[in-house]
Amino acid sequence: MISNFQILKRLYSDYSKNYIWKIMLSGLFSLIVAGSTSAIAYLLDPAIKKIFVDKDQSLILIIPALIILAFFAKGISLYAARVLMIGVGNDIKKDMQDDMLKSLIKADTNLIHGKHSGKYLNHVLGDTAHIVNLVSTTILNAFKDSLTLFGLLVVMFYQNWKLSLIAILMIPIATLAAKSLGKRIGKVTTEAQEKTGEASKYLMELFKNHKLIKIFQREEYETERSSSFLGDVKEKAKKIAIVFTRASVVMEPLTGIMIAILIFVTGKLIISGEIDINNFFSFLAAMMLAYQPVRSLATLNVGINQGLSAAKRILPIIDIKNKIKDKKDSKNLKISNCDIEFKNCDFKYFDDQSLVLKDVSLKFAGGKMTALVGHSGAGKSSILNLIPRFYDCSSGNIYMDGQSIYDVKLNELRKNISIVTQDTTLFDDTIKNNILYANPNATENDILDVAKKSFAHNFIKDLPKKYETIIGENGLRLSGGEKQRISIARAMLKKAPVILLDEATSSLDAETESKIQEAMNLLTKGRTTIVIAHRLSTILNSNKIFVIESGKVSAEGSHEELLKKSLTYKSFYEKQIRKD
Repeated sequence: MISNFQILKRLYSDYSKNYIWKIMLSGLFSLIVAGSTSAIAYLLDPAIKKIFVDKDQSLILIIPALIILAFFAKGISLYAARVLMIGVGNDIKKDMQDDMLKSLIKADTNLIHGKHSGKYLNHVLGDTAHIVNLVSTTILNAFKDSLTLFGLLVVMFYQNWKLSLIAILMIPIATLAAKSLGKRIGKVTTEAQEKTGEASKYLMELFKNHKLIKIFQREEYETERSSSFLGDVKEKAKKIAIVFTRASVVMEPLTGIMIAILIFVTGKLIISGEIDINNFFSFLAAMMLAYQPVRSLATLNVGINQGLSAAKRILPIIDIKNKIKDKKDSKNLKISNCDIEFKNCDFKYFDDQSLVLKDVSLKFAGGKMTALVGHSGAGKSSILNLIPRFYDCSSGNIYMDGQSIYDVKLNELRKNISIVTQDTTLFDDTIKNNILYANPNATENDILDVAKKSFAHNFIKDLPKKYETIIGENGLRLSGGEKQRISIARAMLKKAPVILLDEATSSLDAETESKIQEAMNLLTKGRTTIVIAHRLSTILNSNKIFVIESGKVSAEGSHEELLKKSLTYKSFYEKQIRKD
């Protein structure tokens, strides 16, 4: 387990170090804050002695002016120091968020699917806020308050060392109390972030499944669930606030005891003539001004533990090591016919899972259409997922034009593959930008061409803003068929030599499907096309059809051949085609 020191070292070397000059400038301003605060306390000595006791008229304007100047210097310097560190804190927050998202965007698919997106969202937005507090507030306070306390202690010892020794007894006692609170706050903060993550996960599902809630009339149930999730977050937030306030339970009585002792001892010293009244007031001012930095330093451990707890959750995400990556000697992919061949491939999604594909060997002819048929869960989509290396085989190999896909560069492999799935994925952006996602350098004519070929232009031209229409979250404002047509247009725009179609026409009505088939013929002409379809009408003309059962290839051949030798395929055919 990584130590707190290692975390702080990492935060400095990877992030804070980039802003060291701003941090040092903030430290300079903190030095001015400390000096001006100490000067304010010290100036009360000559103010009382020279003006009130000796009645020296020459200093009646000078000392008040110096006190005002000291307060101005303190205020301006404190503002500058805080603004600088707020900037540094938010810069570091942005850097960490960038690193997290970069890591998550490049992460293996199984890692992303292994954890709810709501929790990742909470790490990116929630945990980084504690890092900002650690960097911008805690570090600044540690430096500023330490310098201020040192300066005030100098003033206090200058006025009377006996009273100063009594005053500083509070510091180690307060520090011990804060250390205990800091450990507690770190634990509570971790619990709070976990509950916030659970709430974020629930809320994402709540909005996504809004129609489902209504059709099954589960509004009351979900209202209770939402209240429960938010209640858990509230309780953890309350616990954090209560732990923070425990500091005052310790500090306030300590302060009272200290002041009472000081009054008693000071009375004895004044009576014995060991201290003058002006010395005492200067000392008292320094002591009272020291209260804030002492209290701040005493609770410093709380902010540090919150930040460290957040860093322990953030850094492992930043440090994700992908299993699916280029080898050191990866080569460029040389495309010719685009033949794709599976040889003795086993596959499972997770280590503790049974095999989804078992000793699969099959070949997809280059420039031809090949179909995969089988019951749900047979392994058809898994075969498609292995080709662009969303996942890797547990054993066996996959070849493209005789080259192992594990020996070529990932970007070379994936730039030659386009995919359309049954779960159409669109962005909350314009229709134009959703199509352009496949090829940002495409022209307006290119977009119009693929939109017409996919029959998307038919409905786009009737929209008020046409191609500039914002389609909402995952195409919320479009029908299923319209979303699918945009997805097909996007795939067309990439002009990849390999096309993967996973239930690509599942959301379309019969008339639209007929038109899309025309577009598909244009899209797939001369390209290696692999189709998964429950509707056999869409794959009857495939050059070859593989029947997949329980993760294995049970039969292969043309439509006519499979009707004779595969009972499974014949059953599919009789249930669909003859019924129709």
